[in-house]
Amino acid sequence: MTLLDRARDFIQREARLIDRRLFEAGFDGGDPRAVLAALGAYQNPDGGFGHALEADTRTGASQPLYAEVALEYMTDAGVADPEMARRACDFLQAVSGPDGGAPILLPGFETAAHAAHWAHVDFTPGINPNGGIVGRLYALGVAHPWRERAADFCWAAMDRLDGAHDVSEAVVFLEHAPDRARAGPALARAVESLPGQPFYKPDPAAEGYGLTPLAFAPSPDSAARPLFDDDLIARNLDHLEGEQQDDGGWPIAWAPPGRAAVSEWRGVVTLRALKVLRAYGRL
Repeated sequence: MTLLDRARDFIQREARLIDRRLFEAGFDGGDPRAVLAALGAYQNPDGGFGHALEADTRTGASQPLYAEVALEYMTDAGVADPEMARRACDFLQAVSGPDGGAPILLPGFETAAHAAHWAHVDFTPGINPNGGIVGRLYALGVAHPWRERAADFCWAAMDRLDGAHDVSEAVVFLEHAPDRARAGPALARAVESLPGQPFYKPDPAAEGYGLTPLAFAPSPDSAARPLFDDDLIARNLDHLEGEQQDDGGWPIAWAPPGRAAVSEWRGVVTLRALKVLRAYGRL
């Protein structure tokens, strides 16, 4: 069996419905609108998304982090539901601070099961998740008043990136921001800051959790790709290809809050690995 065949078996056996639909759309000619149908089950009446869409937090309540995940599913599927996205923006507008940014999570999420790394959350709005949300709204062509206020917030946050996750959010925002003359230099500065950022993992074989260069340049067409050394990208691709497990899926490097979340996350990271490998011609 090929790498893709083994991954298909894993996804069909272990992943949740929305990820099975995303695999079908991306690799087996399935209808991408089926991804939207599955995503709709996670949207609450307030417009936000809940129900453990991000598998490390198991709350049913709407969360800004889940809005980012929802928009990522749309961009990965290559199809937008503008009304679904605008309703999510209505929710974000309702929970954002006066400067336009939403916190990554809202108080109360901790009453449901959650991974240990979410035990001490800073509820102050930051580039994470606002950068990823705004960038994907741009990519999907979804306009909303919240998007413009949050974009101003993201530009103001560029000088206070703290950790590889902040940089990854900045990269998504800057890749799609319409002001290209401003975005290019800001993107270079963000990527150049990575060697000193916590949770940046240039050596994919190093122990522990971290974001590798492929998290910032997931395809040869990524805006950040020219900012990484060719050999560094090649080494990371070699390692990613070799990480496929005997069961067909890719591993995770952190502890989710339960066995269901482990399977859910492995479905997510397996899809991400396949997408990157295909983009770089490894499938």
